[in-house]
Amino acid sequence: MLKITVNGIPAPQGSKNVNRHGAVYESSKAVGPWREAIRAETQRAAEAPITGPVEVRIGFRLTRPASHYGTGRNAGQLRAAAPAYPCGQRDDIDKLTRAVLDGLKAGGAYTDDGHVVTLAAAKGYADQPGADIEVIEVTG
Repeated sequence: MLKITVNGIPAPQGSKNVNRHGAVYESSKAVGPWREAIRAETQRAAEAPITGPVEVRIGFRLTRPASHYGTGRNAGQLRAAAPAYPCGQRDDIDKLTRAVLDGLKAGGAYTDDGHVVTLAAAKGYADQPGADIEVIEVTG
């Protein structure tokens, strides 16, 4: 089992854009550094790539936007109307997961994304943004 914690701002791996010369690039500039942080932490912790089926569990820790907090004398206090969970377009869980899976593969957790047979992902608010990730070899 591989268990890692990656601190940083989780970035969604979304659509790709094509420039006028035909070069393909990520639509989000933040996904590169995020995926690289996952790759580096995976490479540090992984002993050898898992070649069989794997289960991946991801817990995303996102920071609350400033708009969730009061202003003036209520600064720092959570507004009553602030949502309990991140559910905006920017926090699309499948796009967040895609970046993690690619970073795990690049770091040597497993040899191919196709080996992921079970995927569990959750997202919530936390003071320290990042992700807690487990990669478990499926046996039997």
